[in-house]
Amino acid sequence: MDDLLDQLRTSIGADHVLTEDADVAAYVVDWTGTHAGRALAVVRPGSTEEVAAVVAACAGAGVAVVPQGGNTGLVGGGVPDASGSQVVLSLGRMRRVREVDPVAGTVTVDAGVVLADVQAAAEKVDRLFPMSLGSEGSCTIGGNLSTNAGGTAVLRYGMTRELVLGLEVVLPDGRVWDGLRGLRKDNTGYDLTQLFVGAEGTLGVITGAVLRLFPATPRHATAWVAVPSVDAAVSLLGLAQQHAGVHLSTFEIANRQAIDLVLAHLPGASDPLGEPSDWYVLVELAGSASDTGLDETLESLLGEAVEAGTAVDAAIAGSPAQRSALWALREGISEVQKVEGATLKHDVTLPIARLAEWATTIGPRLQEVCPGVRLVTYGHVGDGNLHYNLNAPLADDRSDDDALRAAAADLTAAIYDSVAREAGSISAEHGLGRTKVVAAASYKSDVEVDLMRALKHALDPAGLMNPGVLVPPTQ
Repeated sequence: MDDLLDQLRTSIGADHVLTEDADVAAYVVDWTGTHAGRALAVVRPGSTEEVAAVVAACAGAGVAVVPQGGNTGLVGGGVPDASGSQVVLSLGRMRRVREVDPVAGTVTVDAGVVLADVQAAAEKVDRLFPMSLGSEGSCTIGGNLSTNAGGTAVLRYGMTRELVLGLEVVLPDGRVWDGLRGLRKDNTGYDLTQLFVGAEGTLGVITGAVLRLFPATPRHATAWVAVPSVDAAVSLLGLAQQHAGVHLSTFEIANRQAIDLVLAHLPGASDPLGEPSDWYVLVELAGSASDTGLDETLESLLGEAVEAGTAVDAAIAGSPAQRSALWALREGISEVQKVEGATLKHDVTLPIARLAEWATTIGPRLQEVCPGVRLVTYGHVGDGNLHYNLNAPLADDRSDDDALRAAAADLTAAIYDSVAREAGSISAEHGLGRTKVVAAASYKSDVEVDLMRALKHALDPAGLMNPGVLVPPTQ
C-alpha cells in the first residue's frame, strides 16, 4: 500500500493524495449521514490522464476504486466500505467546460462540473440545459450520469440518459475510451454511452460528457394547486397535458405532512393558500420569448379543474419572486426532513394509472407496522415517481427515532413488496448504491441478474470498480 500511495503521489501530486483522517472525513460519509466508511486514500486527479494513471495504478495493486462526484447521493454509492482498503477517486477538481456549441445544441464538460455551472454555461449562449435537482449547486455531471439522475424536468426532457450524446470513460484497466462524439445518429455498434449511464461507477469512471442543449425558456407560468387526492392529481395531469401540450414542464406533488415540515423549518416559507389541503401540486408551463399565452393557458386549465372538482384552490405566481417562493415549498422538503429526526427514504416509481390506489392502500399498512409513522410524500407525478419517505412517530412531542429504526426493515419490505406487485421499481432516480443492491436483486429475474453480472465481469473482471454497488454479489 505504501508503494501504491507513492505511485499516486508521483502521478497526480502529493497535495492531491489525502490520507489524514481530518482531510478525508468529508469524502467517506454520504449526504444523509447514513453511510460511512474508511478509505486507504482520497485522490483528486485534475485531468482525464491523471484519472487513467490512478485507475491503472490501483488495478496493478489490486486495490478497489470508488468514484465520487459531489457526494450528494442518497444510497451510499459514492462512499467506500468499512475496510479502509479502497481508494476514493474524487472528480471535484475536473471542472472545465470544454466547449459550448449553440448551433449543434451541445455542451462538452468535465465530469466534475457542477450541474448549476452547466446550466449557467448554456444560459450564456441563450440555451437551456434542463436537468434541475435540489442539489444542483453541489452535485456534478459525472454523478448525475452515473446514477441516471431524474429531477423536476423529466416530464418534458427525460432522465439524464436522454440528455447525453457522448462520453469519455476511463476503463477499469486504465485505458481511456473517447466517445465524445456529439452525433444525433450513430448506428455503428453497441451504444456504449448508454452502457455507462446509470452504472454507478461499476464499469468505469466517466471523465467527460457531451450533453444536449435546448432552446431557452425564459417565460414561465407557475401555480401551487390544492387537490383533494392523488387520484385528483393524476386527473389534473391529464388536463394539463391537454391544455399545455409540450409547454408543460413540471408537475410535482407533495402531501400536507411534507409542506408542514417546510413551513415549520424553512426560513421565509409561507403557505400561499388560505386553507390546508391533503395534497398539493406544483404546475409549471415554460416557453420561449414568443410564447405569450402561457398565463392564460394555465388560468384556463385551473378554472376547468376547479369546476370539475379536480382542484380545490390555486395560487398563481405573479412575479419571479413569487415563483421562487412556490418552488421553495417543493425543493425544501428533503432538507427539512433531516431536522425532524430519523428518516427512512424510498424512491419508487409506479405506472401512473396505479399511483392513486397504491398511495391510498400503502399508508394504512405502514401504520400497522409502525403506529404514528409520519408519511412525507412528494415527487414527480408526471413520470410516476414518488419519494415515499417516512419520519419517526412523535412521542411526547419528540421524534421517536428508536421506533422507526426498529420497524425500518418491515416498513421497507412492505413498500417494496407493494411496488413490485404493481410492476413498479424500488429505485426511480436515486440508483441502488449499497443500500438497495441486494433488495433490487430479489425483485429481478435470474436472467436479468445474470446479465448484469456478465456485463460487470466482462468490463471489470477483477471486480475493482466500486465493488458492492449496483451489481448483486454472487451467492
